[in-house]
Amino acid sequence: MGNISVNTSMPDPTPGDDHSSAAHPAMSIDKLFPALLECFGIILCGYAAGRANIITSTQAKGLGNFVSRFALPALLFKNMVLLDFGNVIWPFLWSILVAKLSVFFIVCVLTLLVASKESRFSKAGLFSIFATQSNDFALGYPIVEALYKNTHPEYLQYIYLVAPVSLMLLNPIGFAFCEVQKRRGEQGQQQSKLHVVGVVLLQVLRNPIVFMVVIGIASHFLLGQKIPAFMEEFVDGLANSFGGAALFYLGLTMVGQLRKLTRSTVVALILLITAKLLVMPLICRGMVEVLDSGNISSLNHSSLSNYAFLYGVFPTAPSVAIYAAHYNMELQVVTSGMVISTFLSAPIMYVSAWLLTIPWMNPKPLASALQNISFNISIVSLFALVWCVAVNIMSKKFHRLPHMFTVNLFIAQLGVCVGMIAWNFVVVKENFIGQVLTFTLLYGSLYSTYIWPGLIALSLFLLRRDEELKVQPGFIMIIGWGVPVLAMSILLMVGKKMPDTIDSAFFFGTSQIVCTSLVLCVGIVLAGISLMLLSRGTQDYQTLEQEPVNGTTEDLRTENNVQTRCTIEQPSIEDDFRRDCQNCECSCAPDQSVPNMIINSHVKDTSPAQTGQCGSSCDSSHCLLVEEEQKWQSTDKQVARHVLLCLLLTVSLLANLSSCLWWLLSRVPGRLYLELQFFCAVVNFGQGFLCFGIFGLDKHLIILPFKKRLANLMQAHGREAAGQSDVSEEIRLTCNQFLKYHKEQCVQDIVHKKRCGKQSVAETFLGSEMVLWLQTVGLASDQGEALLYGSRLLEGGVIYHITHDYGFLDDTLHYRFT
Repeated sequence: MGNISVNTSMPDPTPGDDHSSAAHPAMSIDKLFPALLECFGIILCGYAAGRANIITSTQAKGLGNFVSRFALPALLFKNMVLLDFGNVIWPFLWSILVAKLSVFFIVCVLTLLVASKESRFSKAGLFSIFATQSNDFALGYPIVEALYKNTHPEYLQYIYLVAPVSLMLLNPIGFAFCEVQKRRGEQGQQQSKLHVVGVVLLQVLRNPIVFMVVIGIASHFLLGQKIPAFMEEFVDGLANSFGGAALFYLGLTMVGQLRKLTRSTVVALILLITAKLLVMPLICRGMVEVLDSGNISSLNHSSLSNYAFLYGVFPTAPSVAIYAAHYNMELQVVTSGMVISTFLSAPIMYVSAWLLTIPWMNPKPLASALQNISFNISIVSLFALVWCVAVNIMSKKFHRLPHMFTVNLFIAQLGVCVGMIAWNFVVVKENFIGQVLTFTLLYGSLYSTYIWPGLIALSLFLLRRDEELKVQPGFIMIIGWGVPVLAMSILLMVGKKMPDTIDSAFFFGTSQIVCTSLVLCVGIVLAGISLMLLSRGTQDYQTLEQEPVNGTTEDLRTENNVQTRCTIEQPSIEDDFRRDCQNCECSCAPDQSVPNMIINSHVKDTSPAQTGQCGSSCDSSHCLLVEEEQKWQSTDKQVARHVLLCLLLTVSLLANLSSCLWWLLSRVPGRLYLELQFFCAVVNFGQGFLCFGIFGLDKHLIILPFKKRLANLMQAHGREAAGQSDVSEEIRLTCNQFLKYHKEQCVQDIVHKKRCGKQSVAETFLGSEMVLWLQTVGLASDQGEALLYGSRLLEGGVIYHITHDYGFLDDTLHYRFT
């Protein structure tokens, strides 16, 4: 929501800020977008490689060890040796350190006051590190280099000075809190305080970053600020390998992290992301303004304060997740927060850098720029939202809860985009009726997007309590659309049109800002209370993605419950079951379409099915197992995705409310206020990107059919090239090993008899059960390796899906041994 009015009084540009700044910009904004594209492009490549299981999490650890123990230490050593301490502006360095210390102290104290006694100290330590340790080297350095290499190249060296000092001063305090929590948990092993201090100091000294910084500073004075020629190429080779490898590894570490988002982490996640991306930049800039106001850096004072703000926006480093895993504490919050903060930092950094290049605040070009950005984002977001609505309709989720309310949110967002596009053309014409109608569509829809996140969160809480929503969905829909209509009606009756304004957010002046603030307050209170109720509703740490569909998944895995379910839900198609499942009742041979390349004498108990068992593929449209799979897929509420959507939209509501209150309390906006306006415009009119990323790629409608089609094409190509009966030696060895040593135990552990027809049963297991079993017995070290192992068994003909429609997946899909 931008509210830049051409009539708003603006401060005159100061002599030190205007023409000199215009002639010599402090940063090269033209190179920022390519730098962001480079960094986040490599991150997405890493994420895609991990998501497609090309590189498993276990394999990624090797790349992580190389980055942290070889490439990064070499980079630090090189820059510490070549560092010119004469160009360092020490007040700026102290300002950043004081800002980090302030944020660390604030987060630590608030956590100690709010958190429960069972996990108070671990949360205080890890949350404080999360809010202060930035991803300086992998993501921060390329951004700073793109912005300041040509104008202020000396700014690059602060990255190497701030990060190590922060690690040596702040992280040990957080580690000490974690050690105290660990000490309290080990009641039988009492450790002295001296032991805790020793463990913390040893952990700091063993950190390669700290160790190499000390070695590099010593070498700086011993070697005369020059790396010897015989080792220069070696150090350069290792140092230059850091950038791409670190970003690629960052993408790998993001895979599957949002699955760890739980109900208990929602509120903590909101506060931590706010502290890292909003509070930290403001305090960094404020500290530079206060502590660096002397004559030492008077020429670069404004540039340094802007640089401090950008530095504060850098997202959290992946190493914080390593700390959390090491102590086995607060892993859900840290890993999910790392992913969200990384992707939220990109638009904040771009908008911040763009606004900070504006030499003075002329309201007309700013309003025009805001209008253009809103228009361009709305066009792209419109297509994303149409896609999301189409996906919900094609997957038939639009008539189920909570997707019914999510579709209403999509429609409201569509109205915002259409209204913004129409406003861009109507505002330049002297057509008052057209402007009012377009404004009504635009802000009526926008107000609705403020209310729906809270209603969706409330519906999730009510569904968790009762499974069936006791409140009529129509009543909630009336609230979602009725409150905006009421607000717009009052605004149109009492508002007075502002003359000569092109900004839709200031069309009715102060009355519009007050009305918007009230609607935002309602939306924030509703969303906040609902999310907190959802968070406090359970004490377990079961991930939201794995929440049962009806009752518990264990109830669906027993023969008796499945039989009862089928008898109750399908009483009218008994004859169809008898007719369509006759193939399952007879002692028919296994389906010949299953590759029989590996099965040999080891398979003693997989002979043709006995009477009353399903021996062929369950291709009947009335097979109970197939219907069970379809029901699992169709009744998935996607709770984690909805909670994440509500969480992010609530953060955007807080930003919009801050914008309104800022304008109401201070009529003279500053640069940070302008940045807030552009950020609000991006989140208001770009909600389609967010919804597309969360709901646009439906697994069962888009991803799995695409993977199936791709696998069929690759399989057909492979058959043409090598023949139908050939499999790789690796698959053959894996299958033989499994059949000889592990199959019997696997059958005992996870295979269950389940009803597949009225008079037939089948011995099946779920893909998710197989993945967990492979990790439990040690055949796979993580989910990625378990999927690879299961895929080899499926390709070798050891297992198959009951309908042959899917490959091996970690999902509620039924598989059988051949």
